[in-house]
Amino acid sequence: MGKIFSINFSAAKGVPKEQALKAVLVKHHGIKDDAHAGTELRQVSLLPMESVRGQIETAKARKAAVRIRPGSYAENITTEGIDLAALKLGDKLRIGRTAVLQISKIGKECHKHCAIYHQVGDCIMPREGIFGEVLEGGEIAVGDPIEPY
Repeated sequence: MGKIFSINFSAAKGVPKEQALKAVLVKHHGIKDDAHAGTELRQVSLLPMESVRGQIETAKARKAAVRIRPGSYAENITTEGIDLAALKLGDKLRIGRTAVLQISKIGKECHKHCAIYHQVGDCIMPREGIFGEVLEGGEIAVGDPIEPY
């Protein structure tokens, strides 16, 4: 079983997301007040903290001017202790006490390299990020469990 390491959302697209201790997942929509909510296949994005940590080390080694942290890749939920890469389309995750996500997209197209790519030389979201549709909503918080459902 994994857990929520960080919850991240923003009112605008194209910017790193801000961290929050709690959020509300809205059924068939995404995170309440997040700019990326409402899209059919990409309502909620997830990225493993283990990958973010690797990028932090890469940025330090390259002496990048940007500080990598959860939310830098515009992911909504930064996870820890769950193998997101093992999930397949249609798999379901229980998050917290009531929320349920169904995996709807694995990876993403990066038509133009994002700001993080240009600052660090790489962006892991297209390779390691996954997306889910909110089947059941509810409040989630940092530290809540994430497990297959």
